[in-house]
Amino acid sequence: MSSPESIEPIAPVASTVPAPAPAAVVELLGLDGRVALLQRVSQWPARIGRSPACDIVLDDAHVAAEHAELRLDAEGRVQLALLESRNGGVVGGRRLAGGEAVTLPASGAFQLGGCSLRLRTSADALAPEQPLVVHPVRHAALLPGLILALLFFQWLDHWSGSDPDVRWITYATPLLGPLAIVLGWAGLWSLASKLFQHRFPFTAHLRLVLAVVVALQALEWLLPGVAYALSLPRLMVLDSLAAPVAGAALIAWHARLVWPSARRWLDGGVAALLLLGLGLQVGGRQEQQYLFGPPYLAALPPPALRLVSPKAPEDLIESLKPLKAELARQARKDNEGADAEDVGGDE
Repeated sequence: MSSPESIEPIAPVASTVPAPAPAAVVELLGLDGRVALLQRVSQWPARIGRSPACDIVLDDAHVAAEHAELRLDAEGRVQLALLESRNGGVVGGRRLAGGEAVTLPASGAFQLGGCSLRLRTSADALAPEQPLVVHPVRHAALLPGLILALLFFQWLDHWSGSDPDVRWITYATPLLGPLAIVLGWAGLWSLASKLFQHRFPFTAHLRLVLAVVVALQALEWLLPGVAYALSLPRLMVLDSLAAPVAGAALIAWHARLVWPSARRWLDGGVAALLLLGLGLQVGGRQEQQYLFGPPYLAALPPPALRLVSPKAPEDLIESLKPLKAELARQARKDNEGADAEDVGGDE
């Protein structure tokens, strides 16, 4: 009886089934870097161009009918192959002409004609889901309250400077004029947000400008009273600094809503302009005793608001003695100028 033949095991045959092609989308980016249009890659290779027969259709006169093609190499990497075109493309800062091919970088960014594009595949990591910002309902009454406060301060300014028998119709322009300016200001910033962020946050911009304007109006009324009550006229320096500082902060806040990704650059630019403006203001007032704010209170509140005891007249006279030399110098300067004009007229 013959011995059975030994059977050698058969080595497993390597699978030749190719890996499935990744799912992908091509994003058209706007000037602000946000996605303006998204198209799915339905097959590989995917052709890009203006022709409706292409897989990715671009509406750009600088793109050829069949401009480029997205292909998968043997290792599963995506390549951009430029077809015959006049304008070619750009990948990673390198300009490509028709017939050239290059592997896309990890960012997937490339440019064809005047279109900035980005490829995203299912192998790319996704950013985490962002929380949806829902404004609390308790802020609903803030906007009407700010509008009423603006109208109240405008009425108070007009009433304090008008005759007792003035007609009520004269209040229309002082009340509605500033409100119209505020609404127009918020509308312009909202249009800028629509251009860069594709949204129209009119309420947010209006709330910002109303809060700043109402705060400045309240400070204009309260600051003289506090300075008088505490006998601190130099406190009025805040009145001169409040407007430029508040204006710079308002512009920075508006700009953040329009272009939040450039927050640091915007804040730095606004701060530099603010310092430049304050420096010019100081340079223009070098000959004055007070660089910011008035040297004295031009309007005095009722005496009942006085919290500190008044100074004696002798103390006031003593404090003004250092001004004698400065006044004498200015008087001599004026006299010399007048004498020069007289001599010139006689000649």
